[in-house]
Parts: sequence; C-alpha cells; structure tokens
Amino acid sequence: MKLAVDAVIFGYSREDGLSVLLIQRKYPPFKDSWALPGGFVKDTESLEEAVHRELAEETGVAVQFLEQLYTFGDPKRDPRQRIVSIAYVGLVKTAQFRELKASTDASAAQWHHFKNLPKLAFDHGSIIQAATERLRNKLTYQPIGFELLDKRFAFSDLEHLYATLLDQPLNRRNFSKKILSFEFLEETGELSKPAGKGRPSKIYKFNEKRYKSLLKEGFHFQV
Repeated sequence: MKLAVDAVIFGYSREDGLSVLLIQRKYPPFKDSWALPGGFVKDTESLEEAVHRELAEETGVAVQFLEQLYTFGDPKRDPRQRIVSIAYVGLVKTAQFRELKASTDASAAQWHHFKNLPKLAFDHGSIIQAATERLRNKLTYQPIGFELLDKRFAFSDLEHLYATLLDQPLNRRNFSKKILSFEFLEETGELSKPAGKGRPSKIYKFNEKRYKSLLKEGFHFQV
C-alpha cells in the first residue's frame, strides 16, 4: 500500500467566480484525463511538504491557506494498487496565478469553473464534492473569505464573494446587518468610483487583530 496526497485548490475572482485547479495527466492510468494535483509522499517528507511540493511541480501554485480535508482509502480507487490519499483544500485568488506551469506528471494545468468540470480521473470528483461542502460549511463559521478580497473592498464585493462560494442568493439586508454587527470591518473613509450612474460605496478593510481579540472573548462567527 502506498500513500499519496491530493490538493483541491479553489480559485476566486469576481469576474470568473469559483474555479478548481486541475492538471492533465501525462502518464497512465487515465493518461490525458483531468485530475487534481497530487502524487506520492516521499519517505523523507511530511504530508504538508508533499502536497506543497506536488502543487509547485505540477502547477507552479503556492498556497498559504491549506488544510487537511479527509482520507480517501477505497481499495479500488486506483487501478494500479492499493493507494490511500490524504486530500487537502486551499483557497487562492485566481488573479495571482493566471500563468500556470505544468511539469513532472502533468502535461497541462488549468482553472476550471466548479460548475463545468470535465470528467475526472480516479475518485477526484468525490474529493472535490467533499472539499466544496467543507468550504461552504467553513464560510459560515470562520471569515476565511476575506483572504480572497483586496485589502480594501466595497461591501458589495463581500456579498458577491459569499453568494458565489455558497452558491445561493443572500438576503442583502440581513447579511449586511449581521456582518457589520461583528465590528471587525473598518471603514477606510474612502469611496468607490461607481460605473455609470451608480452611487459611490464605502470602502472597508478587515481588522484581523480585532477578530482575534473577539475570539479570545468567546466570540462565535456565524453567517
């Protein structure tokens, strides 16, 4: 039995929405099929080192927010032999990684919209489904979405982000009231430049120090 790692990397931009990073396999099994970046863990490295190495080798992407998702160990998940995979999930801004660099086991690397994924190798469709559920659940109790916004942003950008990642419309009034009640958003005093005849919007920034202080006081984030 061998041990492998796979990475579900979600990319977000306001223009493109939510995407998943995939590689095209260079070798059998599933040659030329699309799959998640990943590979075998070396004897000399940790799981975290392995998943970061595979991402760098197969896509050129470096991810800061990366956490362990689940262990996938169905005996028939890989036609070669018994292979157990530790899956990880991460978030990045797609704008930071427009030019992907495929090498080693990957002949290509590409962002695919999460609602229009190609047929995937192995059990990678199930892995992405589990990662999507984890992402949406986590968004409701931890403000990880702020990592996908600019340091200064209009509130409408935050609304669009959550509506996209949760894949459902928001009650804008309730969402705004709840988020602002947490008091970890700061007004910058700046106003956005509206397109057309729209009104300028206030520009905010996320106060991470204030958020961590609230956590120590027993605060629970919930959307």
